[in-house]
Amino acid sequence: MESRLLRAFVHTARSSSFSEAAAMLNVTQPALTKQIQQLETLVGSPLFRRGRHGSELTAVGMTLLADAQEIVDLTARFRQRASRIAAGEEGYLSVGFGLSSISVAPRAVARFRAKSPAVSVRLEDMSSLVQLERVGSGHLDVGFTRLPVPGGLRSMTVLSDRLAVATPREWEAPRDGSAIGAWWAQHPLVRLSTARGPGLSAQISQYLSGIDAQPVVTQEADDLQTVLALVSAGIGIAIVPLSATNIAPPRVDMTPLSGRDASWEVGAVWLPGNETPVVRSFLAELAEPGAARKDTGQA
Repeated sequence: MESRLLRAFVHTARSSSFSEAAAMLNVTQPALTKQIQQLETLVGSPLFRRGRHGSELTAVGMTLLADAQEIVDLTARFRQRASRIAAGEEGYLSVGFGLSSISVAPRAVARFRAKSPAVSVRLEDMSSLVQLERVGSGHLDVGFTRLPVPGGLRSMTVLSDRLAVATPREWEAPRDGSAIGAWWAQHPLVRLSTARGPGLSAQISQYLSGIDAQPVVTQEADDLQTVLALVSAGIGIAIVPLSATNIAPPRVDMTPLSGRDASWEVGAVWLPGNETPVVRSFLAELAEPGAARKDTGQA
């Protein structure tokens, strides 16, 4: 049974005449009469008693009106919700982030939640490698990872970051030059565990190899906050993303490092075949000025 027929029935029953109902439904009176007749044929009984002074509901019509109204209201709610879902204003979104995106992903999610409060967002902390695996398998909608990404995924650059050396405030910071390798050898290194930050560990190893430096590792930690806390306590120095300045204790100085191996780009990554309306809405929010820079993906 078509919902438009029930809608015609409800509006006619709530109106003073067929002509008034037709105007409300934006159809001609003959078209409305035909719809009512179609519904009466389906029901198998007249719904209206027609006379000189208009029409009134029959006993069958009165009995069915409440049910028809409920179905019409439910259909309207369904259409409204379907429209919101199609526009990306309602639904579910899973987002991954790691050390390289700790300064941008939570803020991007917060902005999106403010604009789309009906979307349920799950934000998970995981390495870039795990994010890429889950995005590729369709188990994660969007990841924030180091670039570039494997073929088959798309990416949008959201920030550039670089390595920085974190030192206790009273310690001398390194300076580029011929003696930089010796400086590293004279200062114990507090390091983030490779398992916690494989991408960052590889970047640090590449940088140190490039400047021929071999610092002595004095302690490892499983999170960046602990690494910086150990630096603040004077245990040693640490190589961390410059974006970690936002979470560094007051007694820690951050000195940016230079060179080709000291910088990288971070991007939002997604699977083209998994672009739901909510994903497209989230990516559109990222693409607004100040949120993302360029699309570097591959179809």
